[in-house]
Amino acid sequence: MTEKDELMETESATLLSTYARNPVVFVRGDGVRLFDDDGREYLDFLGGIAVCAVGHGRKEIADAVSEQMRTLVHTSNLYYTEPQVRLAQSLQSLAGWGRVFFGNSGAEANECAFKIVRRFGQNQGGADKFEIVSADNGFHGRTLATLAATGQPAKQARFQPLPAGFRQVPYNDIDALHAAVNPDRTAGVILEVVQGEGGVIPASPGYLAAARRICDESGAVLIFDEIQTGLCRTGSWLGFQSSASTVEPDVYTLGKAIANGLPLSACVAREPVASAFQPGDHATTMGGGPVVCAAALEVLRIMEDDALGAAATEKGTRLASALGGLSGVSGVRGRGLLLAAELHDGDSKAAATAALENGLVVNPVSPTALRFAPPLTVTDDEIDEAVGILSGVLA
Repeated sequence: MTEKDELMETESATLLSTYARNPVVFVRGDGVRLFDDDGREYLDFLGGIAVCAVGHGRKEIADAVSEQMRTLVHTSNLYYTEPQVRLAQSLQSLAGWGRVFFGNSGAEANECAFKIVRRFGQNQGGADKFEIVSADNGFHGRTLATLAATGQPAKQARFQPLPAGFRQVPYNDIDALHAAVNPDRTAGVILEVVQGEGGVIPASPGYLAAARRICDESGAVLIFDEIQTGLCRTGSWLGFQSSASTVEPDVYTLGKAIANGLPLSACVAREPVASAFQPGDHATTMGGGPVVCAAALEVLRIMEDDALGAAATEKGTRLASALGGLSGVSGVRGRGLLLAAELHDGDSKAAATAALENGLVVNPVSPTALRFAPPLTVTDDEIDEAVGILSGVLA
């Protein structure tokens, strides 16, 4: 038995069967490239699912984390720590408003959003104002509450009954959203600027503005789930800033890219929603600890210094154009460096498997489409190389 076979056998005996893993053992990363235990090189055009935004193996982040590890790792959130406060200050500057709660995962950030929105809604409108409206095909997490907000019945089916107070409407359907939002019952609306796990589906022109208007008219809080789209992925710091007519939410959530692979997320709320929380209303033991916050501060510095928002727009345009020119691709959608290529033959799983075998990491985001979310540091040559691999696969 090889070491890889032994590792896979041990995995199946020791870990819960929650992932259908690909038969590759990655041991190292460098920039946009991954290396397996046989020394084989891969172009990573998934980026850990839009997580490794500034690339693998960044010395600056490793140094920041190492220094913080030697200084202070954990105190709990019963005390002040400087990295957390400085990171909150940096996030506040992105939109120019908001107070922050730090968690460990995107689902936790959305849980925080639901709780603060319910608290605010009931403070304003009474006990019945607690419902959250979300969109079909959206994705907001795997906890019971975030799963209830996730508009994908196949993911929900095995875990019924889910918590009450959540309902879905078709994405990009303004009339359906208007009909679902009730001034007496709806506390909030949560939407993705681009539905990531739902197939990389961007909001249609005018949809987010209509959601803002509907929420204003009904007294509901507008939440944008920016866990996959935030932090330069779509061409600006935040996905809702990427359109010609910026629509601002009352609450937004971040995760994935914020610490380039370390567990950190954030829920950012503006006034008066932010003041709905009082001490004891919400908490986490390890969220926003010094080490992950030190990493995130370095990530934000790199993104700013290297103008990675502009890079995402420029490189995304190049990648989308190249993908659109492949004979096996019927269409490309998305924003910045969050893209999906719709395939003529509709078998994205087979295409992703073949791409992996040929040294390209992508994933089947839907049965008929491949998702591309490479590090924002990707070069023109790496884009051309990846598209060349995919061209051979589709041929």
